[in-house]
Amino acid sequence: MTSDDFSSARLSPRHDLEPSASATVSAGRGVGPTPVDLLRRLRARTAGDPVTHVERVPARAGVPAPWPPWAPPELREAFARRGVAAPWRHQAEAATLAYDGGHVVVATGTASGKSMAYQLPALATLLADPRATVLYLAPTKALAADQLRAVAGLELEGVRPACYDGDTPRAEREWIRRHSRFVLTNPDMLHHGILPGHAQWSGFLRRLAYVVIDECHTYRGVFGSHVAHVLRRLRRQCARFGATPVFVLASATSGDPATAAGRLTGLPVTAVTEDASPRGGVTFALWEPPLLPPDSGSSPPVPPQATGDHDDLHQVRRSALRETADLLADTVAEGVRTLAFVRSRKGAEVVAANARRALDDAVPGLGDRVAAYRGGYLREERRELERALLHGDLLGLASTNALELGVDLIGLDAVLICGYPGTRASLWQQAGRAGRSGQEALAVLVARDDPLDTYLVHHPEAIFGAPVEATVLDPANPYVLAPQLACAAVEAPLTPADLSLFGDGAKEAIDELVAAGALRQRPTGWYWRHRERPEVDLRGEGGAPVCVVESATGRLLGTVDGGSSHFLLHPGAVYLHQGVSYVVDDLDLADGCALVHVEEPDWSTHARDVTDLSVVSVRSYVDAGPVGMFLGEVDVTSQVVSYQRRRIATGEVIDTRPLDLPTRELRTVAVWFTLSPQSLASAGVQPADVPGALHAAEHAAIGLLPLMATCDRWDIGGLSTAVHPDTEAPTVFVYDGHPGGAGFAERAYGTASAWLRATRDAIAECGCEAGCPSCVQSPKCGNGNNPLSKPDAVRVLDVVLANLPA
Repeated sequence: MTSDDFSSARLSPRHDLEPSASATVSAGRGVGPTPVDLLRRLRARTAGDPVTHVERVPARAGVPAPWPPWAPPELREAFARRGVAAPWRHQAEAATLAYDGGHVVVATGTASGKSMAYQLPALATLLADPRATVLYLAPTKALAADQLRAVAGLELEGVRPACYDGDTPRAEREWIRRHSRFVLTNPDMLHHGILPGHAQWSGFLRRLAYVVIDECHTYRGVFGSHVAHVLRRLRRQCARFGATPVFVLASATSGDPATAAGRLTGLPVTAVTEDASPRGGVTFALWEPPLLPPDSGSSPPVPPQATGDHDDLHQVRRSALRETADLLADTVAEGVRTLAFVRSRKGAEVVAANARRALDDAVPGLGDRVAAYRGGYLREERRELERALLHGDLLGLASTNALELGVDLIGLDAVLICGYPGTRASLWQQAGRAGRSGQEALAVLVARDDPLDTYLVHHPEAIFGAPVEATVLDPANPYVLAPQLACAAVEAPLTPADLSLFGDGAKEAIDELVAAGALRQRPTGWYWRHRERPEVDLRGEGGAPVCVVESATGRLLGTVDGGSSHFLLHPGAVYLHQGVSYVVDDLDLADGCALVHVEEPDWSTHARDVTDLSVVSVRSYVDAGPVGMFLGEVDVTSQVVSYQRRRIATGEVIDTRPLDLPTRELRTVAVWFTLSPQSLASAGVQPADVPGALHAAEHAAIGLLPLMATCDRWDIGGLSTAVHPDTEAPTVFVYDGHPGGAGFAERAYGTASAWLRATRDAIAECGCEAGCPSCVQSPKCGNGNNPLSKPDAVRVLDVVLANLPA
């Protein structure tokens, strides 16, 4: 039995950099080559041609509209001072729908001015009614801080905008509750602070006119399902105070935004999707890192059991992290202000550190113009980095998706995307960070050694010719619904009238809470029985964040979410923070603290785990003769049991060290398929090769599922076995990595033929002989990518596709 659960490496710089003089004198604003010239120079510096496709996204003229007649003169004048002569047509349309009392979602492209669509009606109402209030929700603190700057910059009398989040000093919180009329926060603070303290917020909630939900497409999966119920709890409290606010949502371009927004809010929502804003042209390149020569001293071939992380040095292609670091150094040397998106926190640190090193080797001190940005930094660090990038003190920034969302980064010339971000919506959102002033921009997607990335750079029509995905969330998830109902009961006793508000499954969840002793039923409703509040993690990250503390000084370096702590902060793990390397001395899960010390080892660490899975129930299935396709509930048990140390320079495995960490249990939703042994034998798969065939097919299927659902491979896990005790047949499972499921397995089941066809093609079209990270090796394999059989995986999928109905 082989399994793949929820795991990253440091690289050396290149030394062939030729810095442009502009890099040492400019702030990166409009200085440097055109995107086409820049791409040509980048290609010329790489052996062979790494570019598989260049897409030209043409510039577009804007379509303005007159100011709505209800917009007060002082508001128009405030926008005029900011350089806005008139709204674009989609802004005026969405703003008018909201001002007239309709719930609306504006789903248009990056930099299309979605913020004006909600600022216009909200601020007009605040100016007309001196008692009205507005609540703004953003998924990240950086976005809320950016919007605060924008609203405050309008200098409208009496609005008094303020951020209320975990970084807000306690001395300011009382003033905000009493006096701010435009409060900017996030779903976490709404859940943990505002709704539990609704009595203190009664004046604000009683006068609440608008709820703005920015970047609502990010509320997907378990996180989105939790936020959906937080919004229902907000509506419930507003109704108790006599308020019925209008909901205005902003989203990146997405499939069926009205349905997704309606599922999120529980309200009928009208979508505005026709983008009338002007757009600068974008040169979009798909970049596949070159193959490493077999005798490469920097990355010799390594056995499959030593391969376990796409951030490491692979046997086939140059690391996407190393390639992105080189490209970032090259663009900064050209004087081009660049943002590099990297999927992991550790990866962002690696890219920034290597770009800095390469730049300093070329021009001492030039590396200071590059930094990393990620979640887990302290507030002061984040704000300083944002300021430095906005003012041009920094030319290059390697960031996680913390800067993907609407933060206004005017002046960026190029975006590097290290690995497909999981959805086309995120891809275009990240690419749109450049060119926000209307100038031409360059976007480069650097492919990882990953089945999906490899598939996409060789099938550009899957990016440029395909619609954006619909947002997937499931408010009826019982593992979300029951805890949220418990939170609602703490805020006020639940009544029968609340059942329709919380939707399908609410009565059953309440009955379970009563049976568990959490609620007491009385004639007037259901009451919370305990003194303490229920602990509910909105983001489904596996518990409270773990603090990373420097042993010698007691200094707080940052935080890591609880779900990742077993992989990133186990004793002996290498932890990176702003380019400084630390080694973990101790992980105290009970106290949520990891103690670390500064050390620069010549090795990286890679956690390994073991997984077991059992079928609980089958929701739906397709009987296709020798093939069965199933959807149902499963129990997954996993444990991080060891970690490998690998030399940074060569990828050589130094040793494997045991770990003693607690087991984790997960009940979730899975999709799985079974095959008869006879069908495999007829296809030429020998019995001894069945485990490797299924394992390889499982890896590739996990890698390709994000093509069908709004997830990435880190949201899902898998397991394959030649004979599973519950199915009594060769079986491949793919499951959601969140309690109760996140909707991804359902999407896989509904698109099984298309999903597995793309999986089969990705494996068959890969140019390697025995399997590589571009097709069947997985960056998170708990079994060290062993055994794997690439040709037999194609035979397995041929059997499935030949029998499964379209």
